[in-house]
Amino acid sequence: MPFHPYADEAATLRIGELTAENRLDRVSLHGSLDLTRDRAGLDRARRLKGLVDAALAVLEAEADRLPEAVETGGNTDSVRNPFG
Repeated sequence: MPFHPYADEAATLRIGELTAENRLDRVSLHGSLDLTRDRAGLDRARRLKGLVDAALAVLEAEADRLPEAVETGGNTDSVRNPFG
C-alpha cells in the first residue's frame, strides 16, 4: 500500500528502524535510520528521499492555505489511577 503523506490517519511506512506515521495534519517520524555506504544504504536513502519529496510536494501545493502552525502538544488531562 503506497504511503501518501497527510492522506489518512492510519498509514505507516517503515524504512530500517525509522517509522513514518501518517496523520491528516502531520507526518510523524520515530526511530533511527542508518544510511550505510552500501547498496542497502542507497535503497534506504532513496526511500527516505521519496517520503520527504512526497511530503514537500503536498506542503508546497498548499503553501498559500497552510496555517502558521499546527498544535502538536497533547492536551493531557489527569485521570485518577483506577489501580491505586
